[in-house]
Amino acid sequence: MAALDRSETLLAPDVRAAKRLVIKIGSALLVDRKAGLKQGWLSALALDVAEAKLRGADVVLVSSGSIALGRKVLDLPAGVLTLEQSQAAAAVGQIRLARAYEEVLAPHGITTAQVLVTLEDTEDRRRYLNSRATMETLLGLGVVPIVNENDTVATDEIRFGDNDRLAAQIAVTVGADQLILLSDVDGFYTANPKEDPSATRFDVVEAITPRIEAMAGDAISGLSKGGMKTKLLAAKTAVAGGCAMAIMEGSTLRPLKALAEGAARTWFVPAADPQLARKRWINAMKPRGELVLDAGAVNALRAGKSLLPAGVTRVAGTFGRGEPVAILSPEGEVLGKGLCRYTSAEAKKIAGHRSGEIEAILGYQGRAALVHRDDMVV
Repeated sequence: MAALDRSETLLAPDVRAAKRLVIKIGSALLVDRKAGLKQGWLSALALDVAEAKLRGADVVLVSSGSIALGRKVLDLPAGVLTLEQSQAAAAVGQIRLARAYEEVLAPHGITTAQVLVTLEDTEDRRRYLNSRATMETLLGLGVVPIVNENDTVATDEIRFGDNDRLAAQIAVTVGADQLILLSDVDGFYTANPKEDPSATRFDVVEAITPRIEAMAGDAISGLSKGGMKTKLLAAKTAVAGGCAMAIMEGSTLRPLKALAEGAARTWFVPAADPQLARKRWINAMKPRGELVLDAGAVNALRAGKSLLPAGVTRVAGTFGRGEPVAILSPEGEVLGKGLCRYTSAEAKKIAGHRSGEIEAILGYQGRAALVHRDDMVV
């Protein structure tokens, strides 16, 4: 097997060490074209999830399969579906998909939640903050979110089948340290192994170079739309966010157990951990406004606290919710940057007030922090 630059033993992550794990499940693994849902495989995956939870890991499942399940129930013809047929199949399949995960995880004492998103939800800063806050709350409560594209309304996502890339976006959103793509291939090869018998698999990829990109082929499965090109796009997103990503063949029972025991796979490894990568991303943004703090707030931030409205003496500039702002000391020294959870107009109204007064001032219950510590570089 091939490896790039350094030995596999120095680079390959251990899935058992993951603190926050995102697992993407492809349609072909979950749904049989004739028999429907692969109940035995899904029950075995639930054992892997339960073990990860017992180790103390947070787990998020990004699952394809709603359209494949729905088309089976609706007895739609084989081949390419129209957009309207795909959306109808998704509407029928989503409820069955969520129920299937609930039924296999509940016996392990695991609560599940259905989260329907599109790529827009992770790329727009305001929606990103909403998604991140919801996911953080669910994970903090010990819930396993079952994330799926909202295929009933998302048109481009249906056409391009970007659940691989969506999984990477979710991994970055929740600050995961590992993303596992359970697929119909056992890793990334120098060429399509079904067409080129001399193709070799990479154990570890340290950098996604133009040479690596040129090796990507197209989708193999008739159920799953995402090919190796979308997996490389997912890997780029994941590693840029400090998240290691593995591609492995997932049809075996207990795929995570198999991965831990040395199953064939390809790891794409990041140069930095998720938190550091996130801080670099925030630090690279151009501020749209300024928040001037009092001395007490400065001390709180340096102690690792979030920025509360009570510590802000002045708000300058015009910015929307989720946009970057500069954080200044009373003397005007730039202390850092952060993503503000309120618009500039809202921030001006609540500046200097306690968090408990926000609802009375704005007319709705807002978030306690103006800038959360996870969305800040100091």
